[in-house]
Amino acid sequence: MRRFVLSTVINAIALWVTTAVGIGVTLIANGQPLTAGGGNVWGFLATLVVTAAVFGLVNGTIGTVVRIIAFPLYILTLGLLALVVNALLLLFVSWLSSFVGFGLQVEGFWSGFWGAIILGIVSWLLGLLLRPVRR
Repeated sequence: MRRFVLSTVINAIALWVTTAVGIGVTLIANGQPLTAGGGNVWGFLATLVVTAAVFGLVNGTIGTVVRIIAFPLYILTLGLLALVVNALLLLFVSWLSSFVGFGLQVEGFWSGFWGAIILGIVSWLLGLLLRPVRR
């Protein structure tokens, strides 16, 4: 359970950085974009954590299945397909969020592509800093 919570916190911080860069990936609530400097900080944090948990679940289930099925293509493209898969997963979470009314909004494939790169780099760096060392 602690690993899931830590992963969600890392995803939430990485999502916040990704949305703060301003490349077409935003957090929304009730159809309105959310910002950290806005008036409702708790609403922003709740939306961020729930969206990070949903992204973690989607990445852990659907992402894993796609990575297993597309393994030969990963080898053929020297891993560059991972960027496309992560962009499509961001778009999928955005699509899921459109039904709920809050969550992630991605403007298009290229916004998702660059957002996936930023999200991956920030998650990797935070994972290096925050995850405990296994012995």
